[in-house]
Amino acid sequence: MAFTRPFALMARVTPATAAALLAAALLGASAFLNGAPRVQPPVAPPVTGSLDAQADMLTEGVADEASVQEPWSWAASLLSMGAALGLALGLLSAQPARAITAEQFSQLTYNQVKGSGLANRCPTVESSGYEVPVQPGSKMFNMCFEPKSFAVEFETDKGKEFATTKLTTRQTYTLAFIEGSLDPNPITFKEQDGMDFAATTVKMPDGEYVPFLFTVKELVAQGDGSSFKPGFTWGGEFNVPSYRTGTFLDPKGRGMYIGYDQAVALPALQADGKEGQEELYKETNKVFDLGKGAIEMEVNKVNQELGEIGGVFVSKQPSDTDMGAKAPRTVLLKGIFYGKVIPPAA
Repeated sequence: MAFTRPFALMARVTPATAAALLAAALLGASAFLNGAPRVQPPVAPPVTGSLDAQADMLTEGVADEASVQEPWSWAASLLSMGAALGLALGLLSAQPARAITAEQFSQLTYNQVKGSGLANRCPTVESSGYEVPVQPGSKMFNMCFEPKSFAVEFETDKGKEFATTKLTTRQTYTLAFIEGSLDPNPITFKEQDGMDFAATTVKMPDGEYVPFLFTVKELVAQGDGSSFKPGFTWGGEFNVPSYRTGTFLDPKGRGMYIGYDQAVALPALQADGKEGQEELYKETNKVFDLGKGAIEMEVNKVNQELGEIGGVFVSKQPSDTDMGAKAPRTVLLKGIFYGKVIPPAA
C-alpha cells in the first residue's frame, strides 16, 4: 500500500490543477531567467522652500537610485571588461613581418617561417665595410626582388599617366633564390636560375583588374666598375613570358594547343570571312606573347665581410595580353633587392 499511495494521489489531480501547476512552473522559470523584478524607487513629492532644501532632497534621491542595482549589473561589468580586452588586443595585433638578415633567416625552421610573412620578404643587409669587390668568374647568389608599389599606365585627356593600384595577389609576388654569373669591368650579371617569375594581379582605381607576370628572366644587368659600393647603379633588359601557357583554355573553351578552334555558338559570325572573323580573330587565334622589360638598380648597403649587397630598383614591363587578344599595359614596379656575391673557387 505504501508504494501505491503516490500513484493514487496523482490520479486525483484534475486537469485544472495540472494547468495551475504548469503556469506556476513557467512563472518560476521566467523569474529565474530574468531575475528579480526591478523595484522602482519612490518618487519624491515636489519640493518647495529654499534652494538648500531642494539640493538636499535631490542628493538623497541620487543616493537612493545608486543603491538600487540592476539584476544583471555583474554581466555589464564583464562586458565592459571584454570590450577593454578587445581594444587592447586590437592595438597589440600582429604587424607585418619585419625583414631579417639572410643569416638569421637560414636559422629558422619551416614551421617558424610558415604563416609569418617572412617568405615574401627579401633579406636586409647590415652595413659593414666600404665595398664588395667582384672578381672574374664570380657568381651572384640568392638574389631577391621585393616590389613595394605597383603602378599601371592608362590613357587620359592629358595623355598617358600611371595610376597607383591595389595589390590583390596574396604574399607570393617576391622573386627569390635567383643566381647567375658575375664579372667585373664592367660589372655584368647574367640571370640563369631561380624563382624568377611570379603571377601577380593588381586592381585599378576604376575597378579593372590587370594581371601580369612579374619577372626578370634572362636579365643582363651592367654597371661601370669592378666593385659594389653605396651609390652604384646598374641595370638592363629582361624577357617577359606570356602570363598564360599553351594549355590554357578561355571561358569558351578555346586554346593555343588544345580546345576548340573557334568559339562555340558563334560559327555564323565567324564564317563570313570578313568583319565577323576579323572581330574574333585575336580571341580565336591564341599566341604565346614574349615581351621585353627593363630594370634599374641602385646599391645603398654593402656588407664587405659577407659579400652582401642591398638597394632599391625600378622595373618597367608589359602586362598580360590574354594570349594576344588585347593590347598590353605598361606596369611600373618599385621595390628593394638583395644579393650575395660569391667569389670564384680557388
